[in-house]
Amino acid sequence: MKTLDDLLGEGVSGRRVLVRADLNVPFEKSNPGTISDDGRIRAVLPTLVALRDAGARVVVCSHLGRPKGAPDPKFTLAPVAARLGELLGSAVVFASDTVGADAQGKAAALTDGQVLLLENLRFNAGETSKDDAERGAFADQLAAFADAYVDDAFGAVHRKHASVYDVPARLPHYAGGLVLREVEVLKKVTESPEQPYVVVLGGSKVSDKLAVIQALLPKVDKLLVGGGMCFTFLKAQGHEVGKSLLEEDMVQTCADLLEQAQGRIVLPVDVVAATEFSADADHVTVPASQIPADRLGLDIGPESVALFADAIGGAKTLFWNGPMGVFELAPFAPGTRGVAEAITKIDGFSVVGGGDSAAAVRTLGLDETAFGHISTGGGASLEYLEGKTLPGVAALEAS
Repeated sequence: MKTLDDLLGEGVSGRRVLVRADLNVPFEKSNPGTISDDGRIRAVLPTLVALRDAGARVVVCSHLGRPKGAPDPKFTLAPVAARLGELLGSAVVFASDTVGADAQGKAAALTDGQVLLLENLRFNAGETSKDDAERGAFADQLAAFADAYVDDAFGAVHRKHASVYDVPARLPHYAGGLVLREVEVLKKVTESPEQPYVVVLGGSKVSDKLAVIQALLPKVDKLLVGGGMCFTFLKAQGHEVGKSLLEEDMVQTCADLLEQAQGRIVLPVDVVAATEFSADADHVTVPASQIPADRLGLDIGPESVALFADAIGGAKTLFWNGPMGVFELAPFAPGTRGVAEAITKIDGFSVVGGGDSAAAVRTLGLDETAFGHISTGGGASLEYLEGKTLPGVAALEAS
């Protein structure tokens, strides 16, 4: 796999380089034009700065949200272009379309060291099409912008999309530093994890994490389960879970996993149960086996935090994906905060597996440098741990 360093070594001054970035950032719900977490923009800065400073004419492309293959003002990358310019310390040219007349004109007018951001890739049906010909036609248009391609969007490498999978077949292609680091870290926690190996999983659904649980269970010393998914496991133990999130069709699967794990799956012993999904809702901490019928669990309780922290404390390798509760609402943030703080104290290597976990680290004001690695790609991280081939990585590895 060729790298960004290889490209820089070849010389990029005056050359147009297409960079696939992951700028799929969240926005404040009360102020849709304001970015609430710019972590993904910051993550790609080293690649963009290196290319810019070497005199490349940089064309950046990314997706944002899930538009339906047509322009949608709710998902414009215009605010991202503005923030990217602030972080780069120089204006970023923004194209109002992806491969249309505006993008073509602005790409052609780039000078050495300038950066152009194309409008949302998913405004074009060809980006996500399952039809090879349609996707390929869109890839042809993207590839026409540049002399070389750099993929630094780890959060998208598990997608067989035009900008990730098809463009590298059409241009000399290189892996950015972010992608290289992510793959290196994930290899470390899958192929040769130092024991004890502890995995912390949260989030909403068991079904979303089932494959990774099955892949990791034979390798881990402890698998700690919190978040909404813990209630299906608690139900499998015979406990009532009130109005908590529950996947009825996964209860038997969870029972089978608990039997297979032979005590290595650790569940909460207490939960914060609320009358409704609201920051203002009445809430109490109750034993995990005694959730009232009219309440729903929205966080793990303090005894669970202590139990999880004890298991985490001895880890030499730790992977965390998914919050322990609804951390965005203050009354239900302590579980995630407590577990995250325990992870920062281990004498070992910790990986935060992207997505909501990475957002929680920043939202809760935790020290990012206290973690071994914070991934930018939750879905990609999980699929890698499941043992799946990531199309974007495979495309970069192809000669």
